[in-house]
Amino acid sequence: MKLIVAVIKPFKLDDVRESLTPLGVQGLTVTEVKGFGRQKGQTEIYRGAEYHVSFLPKVKIEVAVPASLAEQVVEAIMKAANTGKIGDGKIFVLDIERAVRIRTGELDADAL
Repeated sequence: MKLIVAVIKPFKLDDVRESLTPLGVQGLTVTEVKGFGRQKGQTEIYRGAEYHVSFLPKVKIEVAVPASLAEQVVEAIMKAANTGKIGDGKIFVLDIERAVRIRTGELDADAL
């Protein structure tokens, strides 16, 4: 099993969700986060005053999938979240050692 964590631009969330549904992804966790990468934030003007925003709003998506589905999910997220501009985000793929569905006690792939 794999945990796929993607940090993307907020307005791309619906596109990503729609791209994962046909793959059979049954659920995902979404968190509103702030951060920066190579773009190092940005400068904005508010009421005539210029100020620097160090942390930009992003969305973090976490989805657990069987290892056999991981590459397809990564490709789908890449295509759906891509704008071609700096700050599109990152995708991380991690191994899951154990998964348990609390209600039923199902383990690992059955718990997904």
